[in-house]
Amino acid sequence: MSVRLTAAAVSDVGSFRAVNQDAAFTAPWGAAVADGVGGGPSGDLASAALVHRLVAGRMIRPDAETLAVRIREANWDLRAHAERDESLRGMATTFTGLFVSQSGRLLLAHTGDSRAYLLRAGTLTRETRDDSFVQALLDHGLIAPEAAATHPRRNVITASLHGSEGDVVTVVDREARVGDRWLLCSDGVTDDLPDELLSTVLRTPASPEDAARRLVRLALEAGSHDNVTAVVCDVDADVVGSDRVPATFHGAAAERFCEELDPD
Repeated sequence: MSVRLTAAAVSDVGSFRAVNQDAAFTAPWGAAVADGVGGGPSGDLASAALVHRLVAGRMIRPDAETLAVRIREANWDLRAHAERDESLRGMATTFTGLFVSQSGRLLLAHTGDSRAYLLRAGTLTRETRDDSFVQALLDHGLIAPEAAATHPRRNVITASLHGSEGDVVTVVDREARVGDRWLLCSDGVTDDLPDELLSTVLRTPASPEDAARRLVRLALEAGSHDNVTAVVCDVDADVVGSDRVPATFHGAAAERFCEELDPD
């Protein structure tokens, strides 16, 4: 059975940041979140430029190799920006995206510490591994899981996209099951909301937009010091013409690049 995504995103600059460095897009054929790396220059430009370049024009349902090439080409745009303006050297972004593939399955692409979760039959599972200093400590048994949320270096990431040939994105194949619900989110959500609360919100029979809005609100109420972005995607049976629906942009991607992109 061919599938599509019914997806919605909500992005908020938060109470402690002047600029939203999170960018996202939603479409029936894909969705993603990107989070500009803090401490570097123009994180909002990095996340927005990557997302726009990736989905500019018509996105034909890719296979894994084609998607990896598209991401690599979008990453080259970051390098081009830095080569034109030395003040942008070092700008970088995380990326987590979900795409409907040619085979009717899903492709999950990831680098950095933005996350993807899958709610299937009422059970929530985390589908990405953080590329972060704290995750490395956890992997080696050097800290306990309960210490990760408050570790002083929990936001130090070990992989991102910054225009380098050595940048790595993992692309994996996933089953597309009608009725599944996916969450893609920046660390502004997961730094302050435990997985149990994410599961509770996602299990409610609310629309993707209502679920995303509630997650963002709860993260802000919990005191998030970061930008907060949640993308909720329901896997549904496909309808004719869904591939031609253009992307909708959110966060920095909506603020920095407002021109309409040609879906053809």
